[in-house]
Amino acid sequence: MPKVIIAGGGVAGMSAAHELIERGFEVEIYEKQPKYVGGKARSTDVPDSSAPGKKPLPGEHGFRFFPGFYKHITNTMQRTPFPGNKKGVLGNLVTTQRVAMGREGMNEIINLVNFPKSIKDLMLMWHAIKDSHTRLTKKDTDTMSIKIWQLMTSCYERRLSEYEKMPWWEFTDADDHGEAYREFFVGGITRTLVAAKPRKVSTRTGGDILLQLLFQMANPFKHSDRVLNGPTNEAWLYPWRDYLIDKGVKYHHNMATTKIQCELDKNDFRHKIVGIDVEDEQGKVQRIVGDYYISAVPVEVMAKLIDKDVDLLKGDQRLQSIVQLANDVSWMTGMQFYLNQDVRITRGHVMIIDSPWGITAISQPQFWDKLNMTDYGHGDVRGVISVDISDWEKKGYNGKMAKECTKQEIMEEVWCQMILGIRADDKPILNRDMVVACNLDRDIQYKPGEHHDPNDDKLDVSKLKDCSLDTINQLQSTPLPALDAVDSQSDFKTIDKEPLLVNRVRTWDLRPDAYCEIPNLFLAADYVRTNTDLATMEGANEAARRAVNAILDISKSTKKRCKVWKLHEPWILWPFRYYDRRRLRKGLPWNENFPWLFRILHQLMLMITRMMKKFT
Repeated sequence: MPKVIIAGGGVAGMSAAHELIERGFEVEIYEKQPKYVGGKARSTDVPDSSAPGKKPLPGEHGFRFFPGFYKHITNTMQRTPFPGNKKGVLGNLVTTQRVAMGREGMNEIINLVNFPKSIKDLMLMWHAIKDSHTRLTKKDTDTMSIKIWQLMTSCYERRLSEYEKMPWWEFTDADDHGEAYREFFVGGITRTLVAAKPRKVSTRTGGDILLQLLFQMANPFKHSDRVLNGPTNEAWLYPWRDYLIDKGVKYHHNMATTKIQCELDKNDFRHKIVGIDVEDEQGKVQRIVGDYYISAVPVEVMAKLIDKDVDLLKGDQRLQSIVQLANDVSWMTGMQFYLNQDVRITRGHVMIIDSPWGITAISQPQFWDKLNMTDYGHGDVRGVISVDISDWEKKGYNGKMAKECTKQEIMEEVWCQMILGIRADDKPILNRDMVVACNLDRDIQYKPGEHHDPNDDKLDVSKLKDCSLDTINQLQSTPLPALDAVDSQSDFKTIDKEPLLVNRVRTWDLRPDAYCEIPNLFLAADYVRTNTDLATMEGANEAARRAVNAILDISKSTKKRCKVWKLHEPWILWPFRYYDRRRLRKGLPWNENFPWLFRILHQLMLMITRMMKKFT
């Protein structure tokens, strides 16, 4: 049976291995991480955080959430065994019920994330609208409605030809509206899309994902948001790794891919891969040989392997676009605050929509109902607030960008933004006396040059302050640095070792397919062209399926192809999209005034849908 070598053991690499090993291929994964699997999806053990006999505190690279429209990764999870779960690892997903939108110095707005299923849900929706004080005007809400309707009724071809080239900021007419509109509709939406910036992300990407979330929320039989019932490694990644190894996958740690060796085949005059060079922790390099090769490393890593590699580019000049695509990465990294009490902010995620650093958060233990938190750390942790920091290039209350801060400064500033943005009954929900410890993901490293001092990883939670708006205003009105922050130094550099790909305008043409002109090289990573079109676990899994299908085709295998799903588009909107497609072909813009014939057809389709639901 053919042997497949996979460079990279993240979600894409593991997904490809899963599909291949179940189809009888010999599979080997080479991963640079010394211990963890799953790439950016992993959780980590917080160093030096546990007493004897206790587990280390669970850290997350960034909290995991699984929108209801995910199909590829959840299908793989269902096929990954987990003791006691009929649905495998998929059974470890639990649904959220609420989303909270925090604002500086104001009470949270709490609303549903699913279709209302009770009077209590309806009352919550009503109070969220009535008492929220959003400062949105009628013009704002009218524009929101029109823009969402435009997205829903635009044909796929228009999205690709026009909306791919249009920033979300421009499509939403953000310059013609106030700050409230920009916070709730323009920036609030893109903040959920892996560090996307509204002035740069394409309307096609942002719009498609927004529609998927709305379609899920409008379906009474679906859940739009799910999270794991435990730390990511325990609830998902380690069982997945164990299953792959049990099936025969060879998973090699501490093996970083340093070169993809490409040579001209003198028999058919095509360039082919003859092996990959991997380097272990001692610096020893060895050549790994197989029949087929899958690159499942991140875009910035693949770009370094391609850049100036004449032989690879001779094999396929189009690979050069990956080097250009690697410029479109941004930082988004996780931080955890460990509390001496379980503060259940809301039964779901929290978005502090006006926080300078784009803070989103979730209170974890309420979903970890099968875990005993006293088994972790020193037994004194009861609550875990997991945070994602999305904007590293905007100045915080301390007057500095996150990229300019030390780890200690990052912790203090994030805490400040949370204190100001997460409130109820006109009071902060969190206070400094709750905090036992804090963890910032190890991908963020504060180091002079190439040296990394382990002491830089230690965070002093005793310096946390319970910030107030008055304190912030006072600090910002003086030349003194806020929150006891030290002045910027020229002798250190804060880096993110694993940034995320961000879907900017006009980048679809740069993104490669899962196959290329080199017949035994395949690409499986979140930068590959997929229906998901977003750098997520779902996109990585779909890319892996496409790479495996290409291997099955070229090897002339009779094994069943991996299933690939399209994004959901309600069929009742088909008349409008069909009409828009006709207008596009005539060179006409989208128009909300649909002819009466298409409106009647839409109503007939609605009636048929209701009848089908009634009798099924």
